[in-house]
Amino acid sequence: MTDLQSSARLREVASALLRRERSDRRTRVLVASALVILCGVLATWQLFLTGDAEVSAREVLPAALGSGERLATYVVQDTLFPRALTAALGGALFGLSGAISQRLFGNPLATPDVIGISSGAGAGAMIVIAGLGARGLGVQAGAMLGALLVALLVYALSWRGGVHGYRLILVGIGVGACASALITFIVTRLDEVTTQRAMRWMVGSLNGSDWNGVLVLTVALALGVVLTAAIRRPLGDLALGDELASGLGVRVSRLRFGALVLATLLAASVTSVTGPIAFIALVAGPIATRVLRLPDAPLTAALVGAGLLSATDIAAQTLPLISPVPTGAITAVFGAPILIALLVRKQNRA
Repeated sequence: MTDLQSSARLREVASALLRRERSDRRTRVLVASALVILCGVLATWQLFLTGDAEVSAREVLPAALGSGERLATYVVQDTLFPRALTAALGGALFGLSGAISQRLFGNPLATPDVIGISSGAGAGAMIVIAGLGARGLGVQAGAMLGALLVALLVYALSWRGGVHGYRLILVGIGVGACASALITFIVTRLDEVTTQRAMRWMVGSLNGSDWNGVLVLTVALALGVVLTAAIRRPLGDLALGDELASGLGVRVSRLRFGALVLATLLAASVTSVTGPIAFIALVAGPIATRVLRLPDAPLTAALVGAGLLSATDIAAQTLPLISPVPTGAITAVFGAPILIALLVRKQNRA
């Protein structure tokens, strides 16, 4: 009788776990569908933000379909379309990179903009702009190289028989401050024309978005989604602790290094196109976790990031009294209080 009761109890537990898994899957699908619809609405809204261009709202749709006047078609297809796609794709990459690094180190503050990776990308871009007069792909390559070098330096300086969240954050803040100081020094040595080109790397802006940048972001996001899906399970095992994860077959040090490189390159790909737009990577993951009420949500965080950056760019173009302003200025204004709230929350928990 005891064996029969135990068997029945195990079947009940297995059935409950299966129901929970199906419920979680439905929740992910519903939330992802709602976020996709929201991103589509925001992207459509952006197409009608013609600003100072001599294009009326009723000319946007014909121009988008290629049947409008030449000026309207140029504005919509070569300016508004790339900007809307850059916001959505860039926000998705920021959200994905932030969620990976937060899951990797078990700390909501361990994101590329907090630990100095975005500053490293900006410094790399500034160096090639100032030293080589680079544009386009040259600037993007410099930004990615700068971000990768900073990430490797932070990882090396944080290593003490392993890499832990708080040490990584403190080292990253210090290295990021050095990178920011380097950016400021370079700007003081530039001529006026080059300074105007370089200013976008100090604040972050979607002005000047083009189809080349959209292509870079599309390729980066496609690769990022595939690689994130491949490491999703071992990243989840890290939440159990390094020893238990190792017992489950996870090569912890190798996973941490590879995932950090992945998060770095994802964030750097956006920074190379838009400049260092802060706080999107920081807040997308926690918002996705709150919405899903599930701990592991990197792909949902990508959708949240896409919506956040699109909404922020709309605000940067339409807010009364201050618009138009660089998108990075808006994210800094709203992101700083969120960072403080996360710090207070971590302190209270401690």
